[in-house]
Amino acid sequence: MKHKFSALARCALLAGAVALLPVATAGLAAVDGRVAPQFARLYTVYQLIKADYVDPTDDDKLVKGAIDGMLASLDPHSAYLEGASLERLDTMIDGSYAGLGLQVVMDDSAVKVVSPMRGSPAEKAGVKAGDFITHLDGKLIYGIELDDAVARMKGPAGTQIRLTIYRPGRDAPFDLTVTRGVISLQPVTSELKGDVGVISVNEFSHDVGKDVLAAIRTLSAGAQAGGKGGHLAGLVLDLRQNPGGALDEAVALSDLFISDGVIVSQRGRITSENDIYRAESVFAGDAAKGIPLIVLIDAGSASASEIVAGALQDHHRALIMGERSFGKGSVQSMIRLDATHAVKLTTARYYTPSGRSVQEGGIQPDIRVPQISDPDARKRDADALRESDLRGHLVNEAGLDDKKLEADKKPDPRFAMTAAELEAKGIKDFQLWYAIQTLEHANGTVPLGKVVAR
Repeated sequence: MKHKFSALARCALLAGAVALLPVATAGLAAVDGRVAPQFARLYTVYQLIKADYVDPTDDDKLVKGAIDGMLASLDPHSAYLEGASLERLDTMIDGSYAGLGLQVVMDDSAVKVVSPMRGSPAEKAGVKAGDFITHLDGKLIYGIELDDAVARMKGPAGTQIRLTIYRPGRDAPFDLTVTRGVISLQPVTSELKGDVGVISVNEFSHDVGKDVLAAIRTLSAGAQAGGKGGHLAGLVLDLRQNPGGALDEAVALSDLFISDGVIVSQRGRITSENDIYRAESVFAGDAAKGIPLIVLIDAGSASASEIVAGALQDHHRALIMGERSFGKGSVQSMIRLDATHAVKLTTARYYTPSGRSVQEGGIQPDIRVPQISDPDARKRDADALRESDLRGHLVNEAGLDDKKLEADKKPDPRFAMTAAELEAKGIKDFQLWYAIQTLEHANGTVPLGKVVAR
């Protein structure tokens, strides 16, 4: 099954830093005269298909196929968007719908879960990132269009659907029944855990920076009113399984914690794509007022998430904890062709304040903490999908040693407890628990020995 579902992701949804750029339609019509022979070959193939193919062909289908093929030859994140695929991207940026609450991609003709949205029906039913959905209500969906699979999963709130799941690390597929609900996208959620505030950023859609600022203020007030020490001992910024989103929102979030200096820079082939984003001190410096900060990342943290983690790491404002991130160091521009068609095109690479490109290698955590509370995590790590696994991915200009990149998959003897042992202790999310314990230790409320699970 591992080879059947090879690591070949073709994203048909928002999964990276996206800049919305207006483009004049007239500008799109300009064609270099030197490419005329190439277009002649394209037209010749079109004529051959129209004249000789065994069945009648549809012009719209042929043109869409040609466009899809051009973009697919570039990199895994450039794509032609229309109809359901464009609507899905717009919905992820802001909107709501009735369904399961899943972000999915087509992986070598199979529907693969990027991540279930937090608090969604799919997450509550036990669907996990990296799962493959092979059947819906007993009907095989391998090989169908992603839009068709997504359409079948959507439905009225309160109705049920049975998913057949293949999960790497399990010996056999199994079924999960999910009750559809109304999915209201909540990019930012927060809660107070003792004296530690936990802020989860699920995607970088509109107003994420403002929402995180509001969460910091709410958590601070809550700690003052009912916390053990009367103040926040620290903050955990949870970016795990966050596939990215709007570049401007990644900059706005970073700016909450960085008083001055570069947050991220981007460089493209054309001068207009080169830019440097700096902290603007909109909030008169650090909005968290120097409160200790831990950022949680994992293999599902991509693009905009990596911009934030890289900026806070380079500025020494946060301790980065968890697993190596996805490694998507490119910026996509969504260019509207008209009201119902768009192109998502890779136009630049981005770099952290110190000039690092995270393309392929991702962000390395300062402290690697595996998710040992997940009983399947160790087995799934061997099949974890990252940017470097995608066919046609952009290569990091610095050149990376694949063997060194894979070193983080080796087991860490410090984290030897089993999921069952952790569950018996009431620990359901070990990475989050470890981050909270670390912050409480730094505040002097727990002894060091309780932090490391041996």
